[in-house]
Amino acid sequence: MSTDRAVMLFAGAMTLLSAILVWLFSPWWLLLTAFVGLNMMQASITGFCPAAMIFKALGTKTGVAFQ
Repeated sequence: MSTDRAVMLFAGAMTLLSAILVWLFSPWWLLLTAFVGLNMMQASITGFCPAAMIFKALGTKTGVAFQ
């Protein structure tokens, strides 16, 4: 799995998790959804993504978006 795919998988999982937490517990969990979305926007503009750095350190293959 490439770093790019790992980051997208992680972002999708966090979004789904926040939706489940909103449904089960509290609408305040929408803040997690907002954080994930803002982080994705920031990474697309700057190319800096902490999750990509972690996945690279774990040994994923280099992708196109996150070198």
